[in-house]
Amino acid sequence: MMPRKFRKLRGPRKSFLKTLANNLIMKEKMQTTDARAREIRVRVEKLVTLAKKQNLASLRLLLSRLPKSSAMKLYYEIAPRYQERAGGYLRITKMANRRKRDAAKQSIIEFV
Repeated sequence: MMPRKFRKLRGPRKSFLKTLANNLIMKEKMQTTDARAREIRVRVEKLVTLAKKQNLASLRLLLSRLPKSSAMKLYYEIAPRYQERAGGYLRITKMANRRKRDAAKQSIIEFV
């Protein structure tokens, strides 16, 4: 499966996805397009799995991949909630309405 490119070059795309992941972690629920939700679900679930290890190496990896505030929130608040859960930390709910300007499908992505 090829990754979604969102009509961006590699650097801007990495920054864009990092910002989306940061927003999702900080708010814990977010409305976005269906394609964006599916792309960040994979990335954030891997980060939650990494944070569940609760060791210094995983914290440093999170700090290298996310802004400090969201890395800390993920490590100290969100990951301990899912210690017993084997996966599936995020839920994507498709919405009936579409975005007005380009009719893109909308979804809500949230932590379970």
